[in-house]
Amino acid sequence: MNIPNLLAHQSRKNPNHEGIVTPNERISYFEWNLAVNQLADSLRDYGLNKGDKVVLHMPNTKEFLIAYFAVQRLGALIVPINAKLIYQEIAYILEHSDATVFITHELLFNQVKGMPKSDDLLCVKTGKPVDHWLSFETLLADGSSDEIMCELTEDDEASILYTSGTTGTPKGVIFTYRSILTVATMICIEMKMEPESRILHMMPLSHSAPLHLFLIAGTYVGATHVLVPTFTPNLLLETVSNEKTTHFFGAPIAYLTTGKHPKISEYDLSSMNHWVYGGAPLAQQEVNFVKEKFSTDRLMCVYGLTEAGPNGTLLGFEDHDTKAGSIGNRAALNCEVRLVNEDGVDVSQGEVGEIVLLGEGNMKGYYKDVEKTNESLKSDWLYTGDMARQDEDGFYWMVDRKKDMIISGGVNIFPKEIENLLITHPKIADVAVVGVPNPDWGETVKAFVVEEGEIDDLEKECHRFLEDKIADYKIPRLYEKMEALPRNVTGKLLKNQLRERGETVE
Repeated sequence: MNIPNLLAHQSRKNPNHEGIVTPNERISYFEWNLAVNQLADSLRDYGLNKGDKVVLHMPNTKEFLIAYFAVQRLGALIVPINAKLIYQEIAYILEHSDATVFITHELLFNQVKGMPKSDDLLCVKTGKPVDHWLSFETLLADGSSDEIMCELTEDDEASILYTSGTTGTPKGVIFTYRSILTVATMICIEMKMEPESRILHMMPLSHSAPLHLFLIAGTYVGATHVLVPTFTPNLLLETVSNEKTTHFFGAPIAYLTTGKHPKISEYDLSSMNHWVYGGAPLAQQEVNFVKEKFSTDRLMCVYGLTEAGPNGTLLGFEDHDTKAGSIGNRAALNCEVRLVNEDGVDVSQGEVGEIVLLGEGNMKGYYKDVEKTNESLKSDWLYTGDMARQDEDGFYWMVDRKKDMIISGGVNIFPKEIENLLITHPKIADVAVVGVPNPDWGETVKAFVVEEGEIDDLEKECHRFLEDKIADYKIPRLYEKMEALPRNVTGKLLKNQLRERGETVE
């Protein structure tokens, strides 16, 4: 089984069923599959072959869905990248992935229009052709609609997704069809997807969760994909109400900002049966807020990471009243989870350990990086770098990233614990805590603070605020005020940049 044949199957089985809904169009599965064949035929005429790499630079549009399946139909690997990347980041991925084709959207063309012409790279954009850029629409019009059969198996490579690069240069994560279909099957069953489901896509389809868990799973069962190129609270509420969508995946911030919409109670959100969030847990008070504002008890948290498919753990509907903030008490379908120490031995209940995951959804490896692949995959277990503990009821609670842990005087300090406290200070808008070198203690705790109001003596005020909440050795000794913390295009904090700013304590 492979992904492009899923679409061909739905085209034959339910040709008139809505496959894609955009703000301006409704496209059946038959029409979608027809366009995929046409684009694939034209790309083949331009020399795209099995194993070639195609970088896809688009927002959530119909062209994304057509190109994604067309490239794979020829046995080539699709490399979707975030629409917000700047040119230098795109150029790095083009070179590192050995891409032979680059496809972008008119909405994003200003970001890449200065890309020099290369005989080794075919450039395609939607809209009118410009200079050496071919027209996506012309390729569609010129291509044959004859069915192109994809003969690849589940063990063949399907795609490369690049990590966000928060600790350095992005890494290319290789997925086989088996990897992707494994996690898609998990979502179909865990989230009860069916042909009548209507899946709302507002988070970037270049990310593994929206792409593998919801686009591929929805196509597997023949559901309808409702595409919105960007996220705003207003668009979310209007689309759910108008299109009667049933499944949505979003970051916690999408729920929290939408919950503050002054007219949320005027929208009919009753069609939704799975409000899914991931990337970070929601605290109990945040869960209570979202459930009240959205009038729902259908919140589900998913934990995983790109390298796992993503697959991992689930926090179900019924557990949000008592275990919000947790990532659940069990691994999702097709996955196993453990907490281990530095030697790979399971830790005891209540102890902090690294989350390791086992399942066929795990990546094949990092592209052109055997060393990092071997560091992450050990006896088929994926070492996530996420530290967690399990409570007396078996629920997992995230503690911090392993790479962010500070070791001071031989004692482990988890920055997230400190950050979670400082962010509750009424005059702190944002905060990050890192370890900086200390010749005597190994590392010293330093806090980078974005103020919401003027704090006269930041060190004194933070110490006063923390002294009765955490142990003294965890309280930062160094502080630096910042206008804003460095983050990447997906909002992830770039702590590597903060560590570079951190001074050595004499």
